[in-house]
Parts: sequence; C-alpha cells; structure tokens
Amino acid sequence: MSISRRKFLGWIGAAGAGSAIGSTALAGGNKHFTGYPGSYAVLHDTVLCVGCRLCEASCNKVNELPAPDKPFTDLEVLNKKRRTTAKTYTVVNKYESAGKKGPLFRKIQCNHCLEPACASACFVRAFSKTAVGAVTYDSTVCVGCRYCMVACPFEIPAYEYDEPLTPRVMKCTMCYPRITKGQLPGCVEACPKEALTYGKREDLLKIARARIRKYPDRYVDHVYGESEMGGTSWLYLSGVPFSEIGMREDLGITPAPDLTSGALAVVPMVVGLWPVLLTGIYAISKRKEKIAEQELNEAVKHAANEVKEKAEAKLAEALAKAHTEKDAAVEKAVKKALEEAAKSQAKEDS
Repeated sequence: MSISRRKFLGWIGAAGAGSAIGSTALAGGNKHFTGYPGSYAVLHDTVLCVGCRLCEASCNKVNELPAPDKPFTDLEVLNKKRRTTAKTYTVVNKYESAGKKGPLFRKIQCNHCLEPACASACFVRAFSKTAVGAVTYDSTVCVGCRYCMVACPFEIPAYEYDEPLTPRVMKCTMCYPRITKGQLPGCVEACPKEALTYGKREDLLKIARARIRKYPDRYVDHVYGESEMGGTSWLYLSGVPFSEIGMREDLGITPAPDLTSGALAVVPMVVGLWPVLLTGIYAISKRKEKIAEQELNEAVKHAANEVKEKAEAKLAEALAKAHTEKDAAVEKAVKKALEEAAKSQAKEDS
C-alpha cells in the first residue's frame, strides 16, 4: 500500500491517524535491497574524460531540464566545483593533481547503489532499485521528508525548494525510460571519447580490470564502486588516488541498510507518533494563546484602572486647586468690598 503526499499531510492535519501511518509506512531497516544479478551499469574512465561537457548537454536534453544560465560550450564553469541540483542531474568537475600534467575531469551523478541509502531511508518507498540497475523515484508517494538527502553518502539527491506546491527530490535516473527501450543513457551516447561505457555490470568490471592490467602505470589498481557502500551501478577508473578527484575513500564496503537499519527501523513508529505530537503541540499552543489572551486582558484592565485612578487623582487635585483659588478670590473680593465700604463711610463722615 502506498500513500500520497496529500493523504499523508491530511493524516498529519487530522492528528488522529498515527496508527494508520505506522502500519503502512515501511522503514528501510525492515527490508534490505540486495541488487539484481545481470543488472546494467556505467563505467566512467576518468583517464579518458576531457571535460567537454557534452554529457551534461545530452542529459539536459533527454531529461527535458531547464537550460542552464551559461551554455554547455562554456568551459569556464569547470573552474568552479559544482554539484548536482534539482535542475542539473550531472556535472563535470575539473581537478588538478601534482603527479599529472594538465587537469583531470570527473563526471558526477547518482551512483545507483546496489543497496541504495536513499531507498533504505525512505519509509514510503519512493525510491526503488530496478532490475536493470537504475534507482528510480516515485514523486506521487514522496512526503518530502528528505531523509534520502541526509542518507546519501554521495550527496546527490536535490530538492525542488522553488516549487511551493509539489516539490520533488530530483536526481539522475540512469535514463531509465531509455534503457528499458534498449537505448543508451544520454550521457553515454554523447561521450566522444568513450570515457563512458554502458553494459552489464559484471562485464564492465571485467573491462575495467583488463584496462588496469594492460596499463598498470596509467590506472590506480582499484575499480571504484565495485564494493564501496556494498557496490554501485556507476563504476570509476582513475589515474590518481580517487580522493584527488573529489571522491570519498572512507565509505567502506558495508551496504547502507546495514548501517542504518537500527535507526530506520523506528521510523514508522516515529511517523505514527507525529499526529499525537502535533496534537500536543497544537493544544499547548492554543493554551498559550488562551493564557496570553487572559494576561493581555488583565494587563489592559490593570492599565485602564491605573489610567482611571490617575485621572481621578488629577481631577480631585484640579477641583481642590479650583476650590482653593475660588476661596481666595472670594476672600479677596470681600476684603476689597470692605475696604471700599470703609472709604465711602470715611468720606461721608468728613
């Protein structure tokens, strides 16, 4: 059973279907991907790569991606280290090595692991390792948690942050629609130097080892991706240590599910508790709002009382002052009248 983004968010909003989510969501820790025998792969011989970016242009075309800011013929972009994005499934980077004359180049894209970390981390199974070797993505069941981005040791999945309504996780698909029709991946078809070779993974490993044996001074004696993270469907050959062309050499050979099963096994339970947690947060926030409203009303009432008291005090003071001034005026008027009466009497007597 699969769930859509709308249904998932609806469950969260309802805050009462924790058990429903918990029963249907599957953590990668509950089931390991084992890969498929006879699956296909791509061998990237970085020794042969010249950094022409034709693979980038082909990838952009066959996947109908937005045009880049600068044309693919502009090789100046190689001077800056780049990574894949939601609108760019593959990039070529340039590297310098002290032991080599001239620059080195490496194409970067999803490595399509035999036991994918992204699939292991995805509790709604939006990612799948297919029988042909590609790791595909189903946006209709994705809930946007982005665990896949955290899990990927190669930092490949990218998120459509500029899509507010239906954002997706974007990455290379190994041109899955093409290879299922017997066609080559776009990048492989476009490579003019045969730096990219597509075929059955077991055959590509034989080809890679044969090149190493034939040219031991040209290649490092290792096929990257044969065993890294349990193996990948994108294999690499290099003339320098792989770390010198920006590749991780600390991954080991343990598949991602073996490393994450303990933590990811509790994902459904955590997801199931989200509605309860959100309900509690909602209740707390509403209580805070109520308390805040009461405090505000009390503060307003207190302020009003203070204003009233001050006004009454000022009024009393004004009245007292007016009364005092009135008494003084009356006294003055009486005194003046008496003085005038006395003068008048004095004149009459004289």
